Amino acid sequence: MRGKKNDNSMTNVHCWSLGQITKSSKNSLLSLAFSALFLLMSVVAVAQDAAAVAEGKALFKANCASCHNPLQNATGPALKGVLARWEGAGDHGGKTGKQLLYEWIRNWNTPTKAGYAYAVSMSNWAPSQMNLFPALKDEEIEKILLYVDNSEVKAAGAPAATATPTEGGKAESSSPGMATYIFVAFLVTLVLILITVTKKLDRIVAEKKGEVLPAEDNTPFWKSRKLRAVVILLLVIFTFYHLVDGAIHFGRQQGYQPTQPIKFSHQLHAGKHKIECQYCHSTAATGKHSNIPSVNTCMNCHKNVQQGPEHGKTEIAKIYAAAGWDVETQKYVADPKPIEWVRIHNLPDHVYFNHAQHVNAGKIACQNCHGPVQEMEEVYQYSPLSMGWCVNCHRQSEVTQFATNNYYSTYEKIHEELKSKTIDKVTVERIGGTECQKCHY
Repeated sequence: MRGKKNDNSMTNVHCWSLGQITKSSKNSLLSLAFSALFLLMSVVAVAQDAAAVAEGKALFKANCASCHNPLQNATGPALKGVLARWEGAGDHGGKTGKQLLYEWIRNWNTPTKAGYAYAVSMSNWAPSQMNLFPALKDEEIEKILLYVDNSEVKAAGAPAATATPTEGGKAESSSPGMATYIFVAFLVTLVLILITVTKKLDRIVAEKKGEVLPAEDNTPFWKSRKLRAVVILLLVIFTFYHLVDGAIHFGRQQGYQPTQPIKFSHQLHAGKHKIECQYCHSTAATGKHSNIPSVNTCMNCHKNVQQGPEHGKTEIAKIYAAAGWDVETQKYVADPKPIEWVRIHNLPDHVYFNHAQHVNAGKIACQNCHGPVQEMEEVYQYSPLSMGWCVNCHRQSEVTQFATNNYYSTYEKIHEELKSKTIDKVTVERIGGTECQKCHY
């Protein structure tokens, strides 16, 4: 009897131990579950921030990029940290720095005329005053500020951050970094561990209930068939993702910066000497394409300017050789031959784009699409020139001088809506700028 009692006691102790093990395991499982939930929430938060930054980038390019760079001064000051600067600028007369900054963006005259010291100091920024953006909403401005504060845009003269020129000159398409793949692998491993722990717990509970169980499979989880299936599935997804991503980015050359036959500095000509873009690219306002300047255009100035500030006479001598110009006799002594410039900006054959329409009717500054060329020592492709980039611009850009520009006189209904104040602005999308046949026919 005593032995039996001892057996029962041992059984009770065994059951009690199983209960403790189960409780401990459940606690571990709960801890892992909460960790997984926290990671999932972090991923969602990061994804939302990334989406907001992407929207901010599109808004920045549509409204601000012609005058501002996030990281360096251009026509306007560098914008990274602008909110912190406004908030730390002292007395705002009862308003927050954020409120004043938003007022400034919509109409810089408002805080300036009110006499706020920082606004007055910023209104004196050379060489020109800021444009007005009364239609920008608070959430749109917030996204723009989020983008500039998280911007990794490189200084002018270097390729854009979203693409890196390879040795052959082509820009590599953007893709998830190694950290992303490591994080995904970590999540997959965590899920497999949770599955393993759950199975162990189920087996412990079943044994406690006295259920007959099959022999336990002690195969390590990293050798299981399910893991192999998951790995194969992930590899398939990874492969197809990169195939599709490669196809989408095929032919896009953001950041493309080829070596040119002559070291021509836009920073010197368009920046320091203030030569207008259309003096050299004269067909931008009259035709579909913007021309590459002829040798004669170069010679208009370089008959007299025979030496440059950086390369001396070396690069200008290449212009003389192409023009057939003799410096000593100051005469053309040979037949001219074209300079073989390497074209930077290219669109696919199935895309129609008209420079003259954008320059004349749209009043679009060259920098809106080509970036701050006046700061580039060597020009590179600033914008992606993708369909999504164009469509976003058409959706967000307001048609300037709609009421006075005869080009838009045929849109009678829209003119009536403006007069009756049914609408307060007209975007390019409103006049058909996102219709497929406008660019593809």
